[in-house]
Amino acid sequence: MPKITTDRLLVITFEAEMIKALLEGVEKLEKLIPYNVPVDYPMDVYKQFFPYKIERFSQYPEENKWEGLIIDKENQTVIGDIGYKAGPNEKGEINLGYSILPRYQGNGYATEAALAMVYWGLRQSGVQKITATCSLENSASIRVLEKAGLRQIHKDEKKIYWMS
Repeated sequence: MPKITTDRLLVITFEAEMIKALLEGVEKLEKLIPYNVPVDYPMDVYKQFFPYKIERFSQYPEENKWEGLIIDKENQTVIGDIGYKAGPNEKGEINLGYSILPRYQGNGYATEAALAMVYWGLRQSGVQKITATCSLENSASIRVLEKAGLRQIHKDEKKIYWMS
């Protein structure tokens, strides 16, 4: 992905080499990028996918362009991540996911990043729709996805499914 800039944020490609460095510690990642990396980044829910992502990006390097780090431009700090899982499927759908470190939540960063990513994603070759899921209890993500222009298309006992 190109660098995506909003008023307060910068989204850069989270490359496989950066993921490998982060697994060794934030100080290793800070040697590769000109941004501060908090010691509590990434959230465990995201970090668990790193080995899979490294393997996947090694086999399918073109998929790495869909993975991003969210940088707070004011303090040059990584505050979260955002991206699309593996690029568009055969229907032209890409699935949006994101996380913001807890101390940065509640400031509109996820909404700002999601809006920018939806705009960028819909302009990529082969992309027809943006999809997402969130839990029924995640009121913050529900608001983010609504503000990003997605609409609820289905609910089950655990999740809400969204589409642009």
